[in-house]
Amino acid sequence: MVYTTSSPSQIGRHSVEVVIVPDATAGGELIAEAIAALLRRKPDALLGVATGSTPLPIYRALASKVASGAVDASRARICQLDEYVGLPAGHPESYRSVVLREVIEPLGLSEASFMGPDGSAEDVQAACEAYDRALAEAGGVDLQLLGIGTDGHIGFNEPCSSLASRTRIKTLTEQTRVDNARFFDDDIEQVPHHVITQGIGTILDARHPILLATGEGKAEAVAQTVEGPVASIVPASALQMHPHATVVVDEAAASKLKLADYFRATYAAKPEWQGL
Repeated sequence: MVYTTSSPSQIGRHSVEVVIVPDATAGGELIAEAIAALLRRKPDALLGVATGSTPLPIYRALASKVASGAVDASRARICQLDEYVGLPAGHPESYRSVVLREVIEPLGLSEASFMGPDGSAEDVQAACEAYDRALAEAGGVDLQLLGIGTDGHIGFNEPCSSLASRTRIKTLTEQTRVDNARFFDDDIEQVPHHVITQGIGTILDARHPILLATGEGKAEAVAQTVEGPVASIVPASALQMHPHATVVVDEAAASKLKLADYFRATYAAKPEWQGL
Protein backbone atom coordinates (compact mmCIF):
# COMPACT_ATOMS: atom_id res chain seq x y z
CA MET A 1 0.00 0.00 0.00
CA VAL A 2 1.05 3.57 -0.60
CA TYR A 3 0.47 5.88 2.34
CA THR A 4 -0.07 9.54 1.58
CA THR A 5 -1.56 12.54 3.30
CA SER A 6 -1.89 14.62 0.15
CA SER A 7 -5.37 15.79 -0.73
CA PRO A 8 -6.22 13.03 -3.27
CA SER A 9 -6.00 10.46 -0.47
CA GLN A 10 -8.96 12.08 1.23
CA ILE A 11 -11.34 11.40 -1.66
CA GLY A 12 -14.22 9.25 -0.47
CA ARG A 13 -12.94 8.81 3.07
CA HIS A 14 -15.29 8.23 5.97
CA SER A 15 -14.81 10.26 9.14
CA VAL A 16 -13.51 7.05 10.72
CA GLU A 17 -12.23 4.25 8.54
CA VAL A 18 -12.65 0.85 10.18
CA VAL A 19 -10.35 -1.98 9.11
CA ILE A 20 -11.10 -5.47 10.41
CA VAL A 21 -8.14 -7.84 10.54
CA PRO A 22 -7.90 -11.49 11.61
CA ASP A 23 -5.81 -10.94 14.72
CA ALA A 24 -3.44 -8.64 16.60
CA THR A 25 -0.42 -9.73 14.56
CA ALA A 26 -2.14 -8.80 11.30
CA GLY A 27 -3.18 -5.46 12.77
CA GLY A 28 0.37 -4.76 13.88
CA GLU A 29 1.75 -5.58 10.43
CA LEU A 30 -0.83 -3.40 8.67
CA ILE A 31 -0.12 -0.37 10.83
CA ALA A 32 3.64 -0.92 10.73
CA GLU A 33 3.48 -0.85 6.92
CA ALA A 34 1.52 2.42 7.06
CA ILE A 35 4.25 3.88 9.28
CA ALA A 36 6.96 2.52 6.98
CA ALA A 37 5.27 4.04 3.93
CA LEU A 38 5.00 7.38 5.74
CA LEU A 39 8.73 7.26 6.59
CA ARG A 40 9.59 6.51 2.97
CA ARG A 41 7.68 9.63 1.96
CA LYS A 42 8.70 11.77 4.93
CA PRO A 43 11.83 10.35 6.62
CA ASP A 44 11.70 12.80 9.55
CA ALA A 45 8.02 12.21 10.34
CA LEU A 46 6.90 12.79 13.92
CA LEU A 47 5.31 9.57 15.21
CA GLY A 48 3.14 9.61 18.31
CA VAL A 49 3.37 6.37 20.27
CA ALA A 50 1.23 4.73 22.93
CA THR A 51 2.23 2.33 25.70
CA GLY A 52 0.60 -0.86 26.95
CA SER A 53 0.38 -4.32 25.43
CA THR A 54 -1.89 -3.49 22.47
CA PRO A 55 0.65 -1.62 20.30
CA LEU A 56 3.50 -4.10 20.85
CA PRO A 57 2.75 -6.02 17.59
CA ILE A 58 3.12 -2.70 15.73
CA TYR A 59 6.52 -2.00 17.25
CA ARG A 60 7.75 -5.55 16.64
CA ALA A 61 6.67 -5.46 13.00
CA LEU A 62 8.21 -2.03 12.45
CA ALA A 63 11.49 -3.04 14.09
CA SER A 64 11.58 -6.09 11.81
CA LYS A 65 11.18 -3.87 8.76
CA VAL A 66 14.01 -1.64 9.95
CA ALA A 67 16.27 -4.62 10.64
CA SER A 68 15.62 -6.08 7.18
CA GLY A 69 16.30 -2.77 5.45
CA ALA A 70 12.72 -2.44 4.20
CA VAL A 71 12.54 1.03 5.72
CA ASP A 72 14.99 3.57 7.11
CA ALA A 73 13.77 5.00 10.40
CA SER A 74 17.00 6.78 11.30
CA ARG A 75 15.50 10.26 10.94
CA ALA A 76 12.14 9.48 12.54
CA ARG A 77 11.05 11.47 15.55
CA ILE A 78 9.01 9.93 18.37
CA CYS A 79 6.66 11.66 20.78
CA GLN A 80 4.81 10.47 23.84
CA LEU A 81 1.06 10.29 24.44
CA ASP A 82 1.12 10.45 28.24
CA GLU A 83 3.34 10.22 31.32
CA TYR A 84 3.05 9.55 35.04
CA VAL A 85 3.47 12.53 37.34
CA GLY A 86 6.05 12.31 40.11
CA LEU A 87 8.12 9.29 39.12
CA PRO A 88 11.84 10.04 39.35
CA ALA A 89 13.83 10.38 36.12
CA GLY A 90 14.80 6.97 34.80
CA HIS A 91 12.16 5.05 36.77
CA PRO A 92 11.69 1.78 34.81
CA GLU A 93 7.90 2.17 34.73
CA SER A 94 7.82 5.78 33.61
CA TYR A 95 6.31 5.86 30.15
CA ARG A 96 9.46 7.52 28.88
CA SER A 97 11.45 4.46 29.97
CA VAL A 98 8.86 2.14 28.44
CA VAL A 99 9.00 3.96 25.09
CA LEU A 100 12.79 3.88 25.14
CA ARG A 101 12.71 0.09 25.68
CA GLU A 102 9.89 -0.78 23.31
CA VAL A 103 10.30 1.75 20.50
CA ILE A 104 13.47 3.84 20.52
CA GLU A 105 16.01 1.05 21.12
CA PRO A 106 14.45 -1.57 18.78
CA LEU A 107 14.32 1.01 15.97
CA GLY A 108 17.96 1.95 16.55
CA LEU A 109 17.14 5.55 17.39
CA SER A 110 18.80 7.80 19.94
CA GLU A 111 17.09 9.43 22.88
CA ALA A 112 17.60 12.74 21.09
CA SER A 113 14.85 11.73 18.64
CA PHE A 114 12.33 11.47 21.47
CA MET A 115 10.11 14.13 23.03
CA GLY A 116 7.66 13.87 25.90
CA PRO A 117 6.11 15.84 28.75
CA ASP A 118 8.12 16.38 31.94
CA GLY A 119 6.29 14.37 34.59
CA SER A 120 8.78 15.38 37.28
CA ALA A 121 8.43 19.14 36.75
CA GLU A 122 7.69 21.33 39.77
CA ASP A 123 5.07 23.20 37.74
CA VAL A 124 3.13 20.42 36.06
CA GLN A 125 0.63 22.74 34.38
CA ALA A 126 3.47 24.68 32.78
CA ALA A 127 4.99 21.39 31.62
CA CYS A 128 1.68 20.46 29.97
CA GLU A 129 1.50 23.77 28.12
CA ALA A 130 5.16 23.49 27.12
CA TYR A 131 4.57 20.05 25.62
CA ASP A 132 1.63 21.26 23.53
CA ARG A 133 3.81 24.10 22.23
CA ALA A 134 6.69 21.71 21.52
CA LEU A 135 4.47 19.46 19.40
CA ALA A 136 3.27 22.44 17.37
CA GLU A 137 6.79 23.82 16.97
CA ALA A 138 7.95 20.39 15.75
CA GLY A 139 5.48 20.69 12.88
CA GLY A 140 2.71 18.63 14.43
CA VAL A 141 2.28 14.88 14.82
CA ASP A 142 2.12 13.08 11.49
CA LEU A 143 0.74 9.78 12.80
CA GLN A 144 -0.55 9.15 16.31
CA LEU A 145 -1.00 5.61 17.59
CA LEU A 146 -3.78 5.05 20.11
CA GLY A 147 -5.20 2.27 22.23
CA ILE A 148 -8.65 2.34 23.79
CA GLY A 149 -9.92 1.50 27.25
CA THR A 150 -12.98 -0.62 27.88
CA ASP A 151 -14.76 2.62 28.83
CA GLY A 152 -13.77 4.30 25.58
CA HIS A 153 -10.91 6.41 26.92
CA ILE A 154 -7.92 7.35 24.76
CA GLY A 155 -4.68 8.45 26.35
CA PHE A 156 -5.79 9.16 29.90
CA ASN A 157 -8.83 11.10 28.74
CA GLU A 158 -11.41 9.37 30.89
CA PRO A 159 -15.17 9.51 30.17
CA CYS A 160 -16.59 13.05 30.26
CA SER A 161 -13.27 14.62 29.30
CA SER A 162 -13.64 17.76 27.21
CA LEU A 163 -13.48 17.01 23.52
CA ALA A 164 -11.50 20.24 23.09
CA SER A 165 -9.02 19.46 25.88
CA ARG A 166 -5.30 20.10 25.51
CA THR A 167 -2.36 18.39 27.19
CA ARG A 168 -3.11 18.49 30.92
CA ILE A 169 -2.85 16.74 34.27
CA LYS A 170 -5.45 14.08 35.08
CA THR A 171 -6.25 12.11 38.22
CA LEU A 172 -6.19 8.36 37.72
CA THR A 173 -9.30 6.42 38.69
CA GLU A 174 -8.89 3.81 41.40
CA GLN A 175 -9.58 1.08 38.85
CA THR A 176 -6.82 2.34 36.58
CA ARG A 177 -4.39 2.33 39.50
CA VAL A 178 -5.45 -1.22 40.39
CA ASP A 179 -4.99 -2.28 36.75
CA ASN A 180 -1.55 -0.68 36.57
CA ALA A 181 -0.32 -2.10 39.88
CA ARG A 182 0.95 -5.18 38.03
CA PHE A 183 3.73 -2.98 36.64
CA PHE A 184 4.69 -1.89 40.17
CA ASP A 185 5.21 -5.26 41.88
CA ASP A 186 1.44 -5.47 42.47
CA ASP A 187 1.76 -2.64 44.99
CA ILE A 188 -0.92 -0.03 44.33
CA GLU A 189 0.79 2.35 46.73
CA GLN A 190 3.61 2.70 44.19
CA VAL A 191 1.24 3.69 41.38
CA PRO A 192 1.08 7.48 40.92
CA HIS A 193 -2.24 9.24 41.38
CA HIS A 194 -1.74 11.64 38.48
CA VAL A 195 -0.63 11.64 34.85
CA ILE A 196 0.05 14.11 32.10
CA THR A 197 -1.91 13.25 28.97
CA GLN A 198 -2.37 14.74 25.56
CA GLY A 199 -5.90 16.08 25.53
CA ILE A 200 -8.49 15.01 22.99
CA GLY A 201 -8.04 18.29 21.13
CA THR A 202 -4.29 17.70 21.04
CA ILE A 203 -4.78 14.15 19.72
CA LEU A 204 -7.12 15.44 17.01
CA ASP A 205 -4.38 17.80 15.84
CA ALA A 206 -2.43 14.77 14.54
CA ARG A 207 -2.65 14.38 10.78
CA HIS A 208 -3.53 10.70 11.05
CA PRO A 209 -4.70 9.11 14.30
CA ILE A 210 -4.68 5.30 14.16
CA LEU A 211 -6.40 3.35 16.94
CA LEU A 212 -5.70 -0.36 17.38
CA ALA A 213 -8.10 -2.46 19.47
CA THR A 214 -7.90 -6.20 20.06
CA GLY A 215 -9.93 -8.64 22.10
CA GLU A 216 -13.60 -9.06 22.94
CA GLY A 217 -13.24 -6.84 25.98
CA LYS A 218 -12.84 -3.83 23.69
CA ALA A 219 -15.81 -4.68 21.44
CA GLU A 220 -18.40 -2.45 23.14
CA ALA A 221 -16.03 0.51 23.30
CA VAL A 222 -15.17 0.11 19.62
CA ALA A 223 -18.84 -0.01 18.62
CA GLN A 224 -19.62 3.10 20.64
CA THR A 225 -16.57 4.86 19.19
CA VAL A 226 -17.37 4.38 15.53
CA GLU A 227 -21.13 3.78 15.42
CA GLY A 228 -22.39 5.71 18.42
CA PRO A 229 -22.87 9.45 18.82
CA VAL A 230 -19.94 11.77 19.39
CA ALA A 231 -20.08 12.23 23.14
CA SER A 232 -17.67 12.94 25.96
CA ILE A 233 -18.88 9.81 27.77
CA VAL A 234 -16.97 7.89 25.05
CA PRO A 235 -13.86 10.05 24.51
CA ALA A 236 -12.64 8.01 21.53
CA SER A 237 -15.83 8.91 19.65
CA ALA A 238 -14.19 12.30 19.02
CA LEU A 239 -12.24 10.53 16.26
CA GLN A 240 -15.43 10.77 14.20
CA MET A 241 -14.70 14.49 13.85
CA HIS A 242 -11.28 13.89 12.29
CA PRO A 243 -10.96 13.92 8.48
CA HIS A 244 -8.49 11.03 8.45
CA ALA A 245 -8.83 8.70 11.43
CA THR A 246 -8.40 4.93 11.21
CA VAL A 247 -9.59 2.25 13.62
CA VAL A 248 -8.00 -1.17 13.17
CA VAL A 249 -9.69 -4.02 15.04
CA ASP A 250 -9.35 -7.78 15.21
CA GLU A 251 -12.40 -10.01 14.77
CA ALA A 252 -13.05 -10.17 18.51
CA ALA A 253 -12.99 -6.39 18.95
CA ALA A 254 -15.23 -6.05 15.88
CA SER A 255 -17.83 -8.48 17.22
CA LYS A 256 -20.36 -5.80 18.25
CA LEU A 257 -20.15 -3.66 15.12
CA LYS A 258 -23.50 -3.51 13.34
CA LEU A 259 -21.84 -2.37 10.12
CA ALA A 260 -18.99 -4.89 10.17
CA ASP A 261 -19.89 -6.31 6.74
CA TYR A 262 -19.99 -2.81 5.28
CA PHE A 263 -16.59 -1.97 6.75
CA ARG A 264 -15.15 -5.18 5.28
CA ALA A 265 -16.62 -4.43 1.85
CA THR A 266 -15.42 -0.82 1.71
CA TYR A 267 -11.90 -1.77 2.73
CA ALA A 268 -11.79 -4.64 0.21
CA ALA A 269 -12.81 -2.20 -2.55
CA LYS A 270 -10.41 0.54 -1.49
CA PRO A 271 -8.05 1.83 -4.20
CA GLU A 272 -4.45 0.74 -3.69
CA TRP A 273 -3.20 4.32 -4.11
CA GLN A 274 -5.28 5.58 -1.21
CA GLY A 275 -3.29 3.75 1.46
CA LEU A 276 -4.36 3.22 5.07
